[in-house]
Amino acid sequence: LFDEATIERQRGYLLALLRAMVADAGQPVGRIELLPAAERAYLLEELNRTAAAYPSERCIHELFEQQVQKAPEAVALVFEDERLSYGELNARANRLAHHLIGLGVRPDQPVAICLERSPAMVVGLLAILKAGGAYLPLDPAYPCARLRQVVDDAAPRLLLCDAAGRAALGAEALADVSVVDLETVTPAWAELPACDPDPRALGLTARHLAYVIYTSGSTGTPKGAQNEHRAIINRLIWMQKAYALNATDVVLQKTPFGFDVSAWEFFWTLLEGATLVLAPPAAHKDPDALVNLIISRRITTAHFVPSMLVSFMDTNGVDRCTSLKRLVCSGEALPASLAQKVQRVLPWTGLHNLYGPTEAAIDVTAWTCPADFDGSVVPIGRPIANTRIYLLDAHGAPVPFGAVGELCIGGAGVARGYLNRPDLTAERFIASPFVDGDRLYRTGDLARYLPDGNLEFLGRNDEQVKIRGFRIEPGEIAARLCEHAWLREAVVVARQDRAGDKHLVAYVVCAPEAGSDDDDGGGLAGALRAHLGARLPDYMVPSAFVRLAALPLTPNGKLDRKALPAPADDAYARRSYEAPRGAVETALAQIWAELLGVERVGRHDHFFELGGHSLLAVQLMERLRQLSLGVEVRTLFARPVLADLAASLGSHHEVAVPANLITEQSTAITPQMLPLIELAQPEIDRIVATVPGGVGNIQDIYGLSPLQDGILFHHLLATKGDPYLLVSQMAFADRGLLERYLGAVQQVVDRHDTLRTAFVWEGLSSPAQVVWRRAPLEVSEVELDACDGSGADELRRRFDPLRHRIDVGRAPLLQFVIAREPGSTRWLLLELQHHLIGDHTTLEVMHAEVRAVLEGRGHELPAPQPFRNLVAQARLDVDAKAHEQFFRTMLADIDEPTTPFGLSEVYGDGGGVGEAHRMLPQALNDRLREQARRLGVSLASLCHLAWGQVVARSSGRE
Repeated sequence: LFDEATIERQRGYLLALLRAMVADAGQPVGRIELLPAAERAYLLEELNRTAAAYPSERCIHELFEQQVQKAPEAVALVFEDERLSYGELNARANRLAHHLIGLGVRPDQPVAICLERSPAMVVGLLAILKAGGAYLPLDPAYPCARLRQVVDDAAPRLLLCDAAGRAALGAEALADVSVVDLETVTPAWAELPACDPDPRALGLTARHLAYVIYTSGSTGTPKGAQNEHRAIINRLIWMQKAYALNATDVVLQKTPFGFDVSAWEFFWTLLEGATLVLAPPAAHKDPDALVNLIISRRITTAHFVPSMLVSFMDTNGVDRCTSLKRLVCSGEALPASLAQKVQRVLPWTGLHNLYGPTEAAIDVTAWTCPADFDGSVVPIGRPIANTRIYLLDAHGAPVPFGAVGELCIGGAGVARGYLNRPDLTAERFIASPFVDGDRLYRTGDLARYLPDGNLEFLGRNDEQVKIRGFRIEPGEIAARLCEHAWLREAVVVARQDRAGDKHLVAYVVCAPEAGSDDDDGGGLAGALRAHLGARLPDYMVPSAFVRLAALPLTPNGKLDRKALPAPADDAYARRSYEAPRGAVETALAQIWAELLGVERVGRHDHFFELGGHSLLAVQLMERLRQLSLGVEVRTLFARPVLADLAASLGSHHEVAVPANLITEQSTAITPQMLPLIELAQPEIDRIVATVPGGVGNIQDIYGLSPLQDGILFHHLLATKGDPYLLVSQMAFADRGLLERYLGAVQQVVDRHDTLRTAFVWEGLSSPAQVVWRRAPLEVSEVELDACDGSGADELRRRFDPLRHRIDVGRAPLLQFVIAREPGSTRWLLLELQHHLIGDHTTLEVMHAEVRAVLEGRGHELPAPQPFRNLVAQARLDVDAKAHEQFFRTMLADIDEPTTPFGLSEVYGDGGGVGEAHRMLPQALNDRLREQARRLGVSLASLCHLAWGQVVARSSGRE
């Protein structure tokens, strides 16, 4: 149970206690000093030797401006189809900053900013800092009442916003502040100077506030934590020394800016010259979208709350996120099983577990997961630079090594306190008894030291909870509930009734106005849910509301939490029940019931009113995919009622797919056996001759889908390389892990016909795809040059698709190249995949199944869907004449294509095409976006039209 060192320490504590009792039997036990001097010095001093130099007199934006001077043309941020260089971003922020200074912004003054994630958000944050203000983030996804609470408490005189921000705040809140609309087409600051404002002229120092971020408050009023520039700078400088970001890195910004994690996403990136990729609004809730974004933008650094990381790791295609070098976790406890899964699925990715409250500069402890981690506990690590951590008892004394104590934070990262809350600031921020002049923040979190000196997080010492990474005071929710006229009392607790799903449950005692206890509980739940939904963020709205005659009490009159009953079905917001109709609704209702833990689901029930949330939505999407009912998460948010969602799922129709007449016993193949392609017998014989093993190794023959026709056409046109050859890379700790991976890939190839498919066209009237029964993987081992830089880079250079091709006439169209990394025990793998056999979805499915096989879940995989079904759908469900007539009508007024300068040249891979980049001025960019909105088209479509006009006018041809 205990190691020898722990037993020896406890023996020493006991002896110290006994000696003290003998020396003075009358002294209070609480005053007896148990800790030996050496252990006390170790706890208070040795574990807190974190002193490190950092530019404590510089502001955040000053270090950003230094980076701008180093590389003004480098790409600072990317958002959808928009890019901004460091120079342009700085110029935009400076013009706006000069405008804000003119409006009276001064140091320590909160400036509210309420807008969706966009380049304007980054410009606005930098501008506020440059003007000397402290940014006050307001998330437009929050209810108006919640935003109004924050605005009333912080009393900002100035608000930066966009259309979403205006709508979220409402006219009443906007009437009390001066509004700066960042979406205006002709901004008043467009012609102001682009030079950096002088902080000295503004009286701005690093001791002034950088931001004020509000968190849940137990009394019903959120509280604003104030953090200064110098504290954030210390945190960012430590992070750079620890994780070494450089100009080639790409950081994903997806955390809502009302949470302090977003601060390092924004500013660490921009202080170090890396590229910041802004996720589209609401994408942080959609793991599919995040996987696609990480892959397409080659993201190297991303943050996840552990509960969202669970969904991300279960998403198809996550193992294709080969660019991901750093995965940072914080916000809640990281399960050991999840850390180990990250290590298995993303072995090339460093996993870092951080801890810190909003009342300190983002994070105060950190731990990096070793490659061979097999522990049962994930620590939160040790204090970061210039930070001191103490574990104290109720009397403020340090607890013995290994004992549980309240985690208290000292050092450079401690916040100034709570805005306009001197009483609460004095309660939670205290003078340090250990370091003169230092302050401690009492977190209310419990922790203990592990034998290696790392800290283990153990939960809270009060009622505060964390759900899906959000810090929540249940008392605040209860206070809002009691504002409803129907209620007399309310208490909110977190329960884990469903496996692994912590959720909020409200217990209420009603006034007579609510009706009798026999009335519909679902109606009460719906009314209370609507009441809270208008006042609190969705993550603070309980999933169930249980009506009680009285709250259960212990004999001493306190709330008896153990006696609170589990919520029954009527505790959820239910609509009038009507049974599901049809196969799709019935299947959907069954899945909802399993995920949401309710007994029955009707066709008018609402997913989120039944207790659903974004993470359960992700699980729902995965269950639907297993039934071949693929749908995006945003569809569920748009159509959360079961019948509506089922209608969107069942809107497509299937064609009757003719049976495959080729069997394992077939000794010959004739034209009559091939219903999905027209081939003469000599053509079939030619195909058979290309397959090792002949007829016995042929499972099916059919035509190409329309997309495959185009891909094969371009493959044949290319001569040096292949424009449709996809490359991905992985790294493995040893050869054994690599062999396990390849074995799992072979099992997945054996399952799916499309992965055992070859293509034949020579001597045929139309190309055919041929499914082999047996298609062993082709694995080549090469030797890397130890002097040629990165082994991964060398592999990619040697098998660059611009020069390398694979034989699409041999299955599988997957090739693997393996090599031992020079000077290391690691093995590198390069995977070459041809787009003929796998679009994005197909590849995601393949990698997810490989992961399932490696985890021992191969037997749980659903039966594979034959690719011939898709070909049949594409070919038999198409009226070729109707399609031709449609396009003839659309192009009726065009005599011939007019694309001069060789723009329509298809005989090439684009390797000789030059690119030119020019950053558009802010005003022009805004006008273009406004025009696109008016026309109801994307900005890309508008730019394509403009390019067409340029080509036409420069060539003199229409």
